[in-house]
Amino acid sequence: MGLTGWVRNRHDRSVEIALQGPTKRVDEMLRLCERGPPGAHVTNVEILGEGLGAYDGFEVLPTE
Repeated sequence: MGLTGWVRNRHDRSVEIALQGPTKRVDEMLRLCERGPPGAHVTNVEILGEGLGAYDGFEVLPTE
């Protein structure tokens, strides 16, 4: 999707994501997060901040 940042699973079974990119693409990814993958049960998507960090690429980080 042309985004940079990172994603990781958390021990409480939530998922944490930092995204950076064109607003339209970030908004599209947030809509996908609200649905989740097949079999997932998404109860909440919370945006904690904007304009934080600068990323070069996209990483999958270890579970925290």
